[in-house]
Amino acid sequence: MWKYIKPYLPYAVLAGVFMVGEVLMDLIQPGIMSRIVDDGVLGLANGGRGDLSLIWTLGLQMVGLVLFGGLCGSLNNVFVHMSGQNIGNEMRKDCFRRIMTFSFPQVDRFGTGSLVTRVTNDITQVQNFVSQFVRGMIRTSLLMFGSIFCMFRLNRNFGWIVLCAFPFLVGCLAFCMSKANPLFSKLQAQLDAVNAIMQEDVSGIRVIKACVREAYEKHRFGKVNDALIKTQMRTLVIFAFMNPVVNALIYIVIAILLLAGSYEVRQGGTTPGSVMAAITYTTQLLNGILMLVMLFQNISRGLASWKRVREVLHSEPELKDGTLTEGPGQPGEIEFRDVSFAYPGGGQKVLEHINLTIRRGETVAIMGATGCGKTTLVNLISRFYDVTDGAVLVDGADVRDYRQQALREKIAVALQKSELFSQTIGENIAWGLPGAEEAAVKAAAVTAQADGFVCSTAEGYGTVVAERGMSLSGGQKQRVSIARAVLKPAEILIFDDATSALDLKTEANLYKALREAHPDSTKIIIAQRIASVRSADRIVVLENGRISACGTHEELLKSCPVYQDIYHSQIGREEESHG
Repeated sequence: MWKYIKPYLPYAVLAGVFMVGEVLMDLIQPGIMSRIVDDGVLGLANGGRGDLSLIWTLGLQMVGLVLFGGLCGSLNNVFVHMSGQNIGNEMRKDCFRRIMTFSFPQVDRFGTGSLVTRVTNDITQVQNFVSQFVRGMIRTSLLMFGSIFCMFRLNRNFGWIVLCAFPFLVGCLAFCMSKANPLFSKLQAQLDAVNAIMQEDVSGIRVIKACVREAYEKHRFGKVNDALIKTQMRTLVIFAFMNPVVNALIYIVIAILLLAGSYEVRQGGTTPGSVMAAITYTTQLLNGILMLVMLFQNISRGLASWKRVREVLHSEPELKDGTLTEGPGQPGEIEFRDVSFAYPGGGQKVLEHINLTIRRGETVAIMGATGCGKTTLVNLISRFYDVTDGAVLVDGADVRDYRQQALREKIAVALQKSELFSQTIGENIAWGLPGAEEAAVKAAAVTAQADGFVCSTAEGYGTVVAERGMSLSGGQKQRVSIARAVLKPAEILIFDDATSALDLKTEANLYKALREAHPDSTKIIIAQRIASVRSADRIVVLENGRISACGTHEELLKSCPVYQDIYHSQIGREEESHG
């Protein structure tokens, strides 16, 4: 944490200095009040005659000290917030930057809900911890020990009374904190679960309503939220019992002080003003201890949250960057050399012994049954995962030897599930090429067959898309995503079932425009429809994670039983009936 505190340490030091000023003003005032009572009101030093001028003089001094203390307190708050907010800001940005470097398995292990909680709630708790530590530790320490010190100076017997009660107060505090501390980590983990369900259900609200599962999701959310509240209540109950106990101890001390003070006043060993000052110091000690309770609570929560934040900050990216920015081979050439792959934590291999070379400018389609490894295969090209065995080469170099940014700049991807952002349609298309000119954005939309529907909207390319693209149909979202991929000047274009929501005519026009606009780009098309792939240069058929056949549409119709089955189930019977 020192890494984040160090740049803003001057603010923290200034906050501490002003806090010392505020507390000193608080500690001086009971002594002045004692003089006002004894000498100004009772006139103990003047034969029992009060001194109004002394009351005015000391009263004005007290007002001045209160104003100065208030100024110190205000400046302390300013510098505390400057240090705490800046530390939280830097920590939050570093966390987000680190998350952006995570591989897909790392994101899955943490969980989206947990990462959201860590970047928001946990860092806020750490921020509060730093602010409370700077402000609270100085104030609490000075108030507690300063009050005891002033009590001894005022009257040694009063000091011993308070000092004897001090271990009981600290013991009560330590006992309650030992019970509450384990609950803070549990509390944050349960908050993760609440956020995870919230995120999942809000993003999937249409599916929930379509399946009439609102009642089930309410029950699921309620169960997790009840567990969170139960833990929170246990924490609050601990502190709810602690505060009355501490108050009771303090009031017992005040009662003893009053008894001892009345006895000493009768014996002439002290004055009424001194008794009043002793009670004020005891009250300040009470405030210091109550602040200590809140301080330790915030520190405990802050340290529990810091452990969770530190897990993110100290997690090294699993995919290490290489050094290459360019490969020695032909731009856009891809080669799979005896590639096998299994997902982290999964024992079964998804891909086995894949050997395939894709030449520059070639259009290669990949087909196969659901779960045969089509998407996994193309994810290895962008190095979203590392191969288990073998190697994937782009431009003649192993993808593991590239800088990840340089590798992914060579590749444009359009997915079946179109991810759009709450920006304009034009900004969504230009997402992969910031600063693209309007003419280039429009040309990409024309290629993707999106220009027609975009121009029909009220604002055209300036139309704002709703969250997650919910204001567009499935086909419209896919065309915007394809336009985004087409706009990027990439050597390799990957369409991962990106045209599944398009009708055959629109899809045919798209591929025709794509060949004309990007003749030199290598194109990889994953599709389920024969009509989508029959014009490709080659079609790769995957079966159970292996390449079972590779060739043109005509070649596969003659030699590949799997392709024949797909063909006849989709097109063959219809053609036969027309024949």
